[in-house]
Formats: sequence, C-alpha cells, structure tokens
Amino acid sequence: MAAKVASSTSKVFQNHDDVHISFEDQQRINRFAKHNVRMDDLKMELEMKKNDLKCVEEALEEIELFDEEEDIPFLIGEVFLSHKLGKTQELLAETKDAVIKEIASIEAKTKIIKAEMDELKAHLYQRFGSNISLENDD
Repeated sequence: MAAKVASSTSKVFQNHDDVHISFEDQQRINRFAKHNVRMDDLKMELEMKKNDLKCVEEALEEIELFDEEEDIPFLIGEVFLSHKLGKTQELLAETKDAVIKEIASIEAKTKIIKAEMDELKAHLYQRFGSNISLENDD
C-alpha cells in the first residue's frame, strides 16, 4: 500500500515537472498579476469615491435646514471659504457631479481590466489546467 501511495505521489510531482512555461505564457501571467493588483487598487479607490459621494449627498441634505442668510463654510483644497446657502448648494452639486463622473470612470476602467483578465484567465487555464491558480483569495 505504501508503494502505491509513493508511486502516485511521484506521478503528481512528475506532472508539475512536465509543465513548460514559454516566454509568452510568462508574459501573460505577469500581465494578469499586474491587472489583478490594479483591480484591487481600483476597488479601493471606488469605495473611497462612493464614500465621498455619500458625504456630499448628506451635506446637501443637511444644509437645506440652514437659514438663507447664514454663511456656510465650504472646503476648497485645504481652506474653508464661507458662502451663502445658494452658492454652497451650487458648489456641493458641482462636487457631487464630479464625484459621480469619477465613479463612472473608475467603473469603466474596472470593466475593461476585468474583460482582459477574463481573456487571460481563459487562455492560461486552457494552457495549464489545474497547475495554475488565478483565483483571488478574497
């Protein structure tokens, strides 16, 4: 029985030794890994932008309760500037539109990268089968 296990184990190792990785395959693996890291960065950036959008929307709701004559501080860069309610609402609306465009841009980038990753993944799995793992550990 022990001899049988040893022979099957050596066969498994032999399968791994038989896998030849060409330069083109290595390039595909590297490109997939780079895209994978980029996707993680974009997911984090998207999460931050969605949080920014939520904050801007909450600020728009909150300032509706303010008096028309009050000056409302608005952060531009690293400086707070005081504006009347109408101007602050305009600035917040512009900020909201900009954040929505940034979110759409990030989502478009992730869609393009995901499509290329799926193509690379299909090719690599076809070439290497179970000898390669391209799944995230999330």
